[in-house]
Amino acid sequence: MEKITSLAKRRGFVFQSSEIYGGQGGAWDYGPLGIELKNRIAGAWWKEMTQLHDDIVGLDAAILMHPRTWEASGHVENFTDPLVDCKKCKSRFRADQIPEENLAAKKCPDCGGEMTDTRKFNLMFKTHIGAAEDSASVIYLRPETAQGIYVNYKNIIQSNRMKIPFGIAQIGKAFRNEIVTKNFIFRTCEFEQLEMQYFVKPGSDEEWFNEWRKRRWAYYEKMGVQMDHLRWHQHGPDELAHYAKDAYDIQYLFPMGWRELEGVHNRTDYDLNRHTQYSGKDMQYIDQDGGNERYIPYIIETSAGLTRTLLMILCDAYDEEKVADKGNDDDWRTVLRFHPSLAPITVAVLPLMKKDGLAELAQDIRRELTEDFATDYDQGGAIGRRYRRQDEAGTPFCVTVDYQSKEDGTVTLRFRDSMEQVRIPKEELATRLRQEIKAYKRER
Repeated sequence: MEKITSLAKRRGFVFQSSEIYGGQGGAWDYGPLGIELKNRIAGAWWKEMTQLHDDIVGLDAAILMHPRTWEASGHVENFTDPLVDCKKCKSRFRADQIPEENLAAKKCPDCGGEMTDTRKFNLMFKTHIGAAEDSASVIYLRPETAQGIYVNYKNIIQSNRMKIPFGIAQIGKAFRNEIVTKNFIFRTCEFEQLEMQYFVKPGSDEEWFNEWRKRRWAYYEKMGVQMDHLRWHQHGPDELAHYAKDAYDIQYLFPMGWRELEGVHNRTDYDLNRHTQYSGKDMQYIDQDGGNERYIPYIIETSAGLTRTLLMILCDAYDEEKVADKGNDDDWRTVLRFHPSLAPITVAVLPLMKKDGLAELAQDIRRELTEDFATDYDQGGAIGRRYRRQDEAGTPFCVTVDYQSKEDGTVTLRFRDSMEQVRIPKEELATRLRQEIKAYKRER
């Protein structure tokens, strides 16, 4: 993980928040390459959910919701972690993440000092809205985006004439006052979620649950993820959330071991029943194609973290490759093998020299490509060193402009993964790049 975090800062993917003040724990800033990668991951997910499914629409609900929302959802009462502190070294732990023998003996796993009794710690950020700070003005930063979908589901049925089964997708920020934030951007206090709630008729929920498991697995394969680094984990009886009938996690083999990447949950009718109870509004669906039958839909949820997915993509793409460069058998390159559709930079244009009109010709080519591709321009240093810089940024294609380009209008197209170079007319560049992106298959 240290190599990933070092590369992320060096290449402008992720910075520690407020670093000049010593950094803010649990918070991270996304640099020029990081925000581009994040936006592409979000765009790929949004396309997969809304553009490629006729029965799924989008929503952007508010971060601040009526406090009763979180009473209905159970977050006020149940959204807690068990917390213990060390009286000696002042370290803080989640009680369910330290060895049982330490917990039983109240012995700190770090320094051996005495620990406090276990107490519940609510993970929601609480604040106040309005001029007065009293119990009537309490409001919460949302700990998940799903509830914004549930309270709007009847609005969307009416405004968009949706018929069950259908889904609502949302990308948005959520906030959790985590006891322990660690492993870089894996667990943070401020994060973004990729959530889709699929509303189905009771009795068909198990069929749709299995169907969405298949679809979500296939999505990661399409994104070029190394599939031997993914596995399913079914929640046992002691792991199931209070609202869930069944739940599976897609786990990824991160540098710190197997961890949750995305969850697929059968939430039954729990959430809509609770909102019916707390709001007094009828959340039933009227099935006009089924004799006006009324029922509370069951919900199949797919839930992933955008920032956690970004970390997975970084880890999955990271590679160190031994290459033979000018007879040096000990030459290595660091390369990020992003799928070209996700790469922050699609193509870099590099003039062999800055003089003799090569830089101007390269800039012209870049301008022609900019309309359709994310481009970069680099004219500093030896061409081999520039290739290495682009490899570290995950740029799948480099275009080199040299003296032959002035003579016959051809350029060198270099492929990141294989380092193969081919000569093509510059007029064919855009078409060739589109073909290569569409046909891309990761070889290692």
